[in-house]
Amino acid sequence: MPGVGKSTLGVLLAKASGRDFIDTDVRIQAREGRALQDIIDTDGVAVFRRIEERAVRELQCNATVVSTGGSVVYSPPAMQHLRTLGTIVHLALPLPLLRSRLQDFGTRGVVMQPGQSLEDLFAERDPLYRRYADVTVDCSGKRHEEAVGEILKKIGC
Repeated sequence: MPGVGKSTLGVLLAKASGRDFIDTDVRIQAREGRALQDIIDTDGVAVFRRIEERAVRELQCNATVVSTGGSVVYSPPAMQHLRTLGTIVHLALPLPLLRSRLQDFGTRGVVMQPGQSLEDLFAERDPLYRRYADVTVDCSGKRHEEAVGEILKKIGC
């Protein structure tokens, strides 16, 4: 979900495990030459999802922590590709904590349908995250270092 800490924890996990780090949102912005929100606003959700799927399916890496956008979970082909690259970790936070973290919800490039609320988005995505995850880490009340430590423990590093 947006605001759960994918990019922050991804960088810290890469550092702690001696791995490379890739943020697919950053790659998309660099490739497209514009912000995620601009892509969504200008081209629409469906186009953004295709761009995101392509960016993820093109990944060829090993010993790399990959932080994806939260909407990649809508693409079974992208999720299957990620599974071939390694362990899929779902970072979980309850809805009230997510809401408190998302002050810039309308500008951060969140893939949502018009009129969709954060509650709707959570209800739609949470089952998908759990279906594809090899490991789930509840980040509630944990400092970044604690969450990274739990991820490392769960993935056997």
